[in-house]
Amino acid sequence: MNMHSATETRHLADVITLSDDERQPCEVWTRVMGYHRPVASFNTGKKGEHAERRFFAEGRCGLDR
Repeated sequence: MNMHSATETRHLADVITLSDDERQPCEVWTRVMGYHRPVASFNTGKKGEHAERRFFAEGRCGLDR
């Protein structure tokens, strides 16, 4: 298996450019009420709610054991 280093990968990303008509559409899914659904199938109100969501990374608790 040929693995690229991070430097090589960044260099390749700088070299490769695609126009919008060459790009593959990305389908975004999210979990709703215990199951996964594509965001594209949401109604207007639900799409607006999804766009307003905030994402965070939960940090480690500072308690010592």
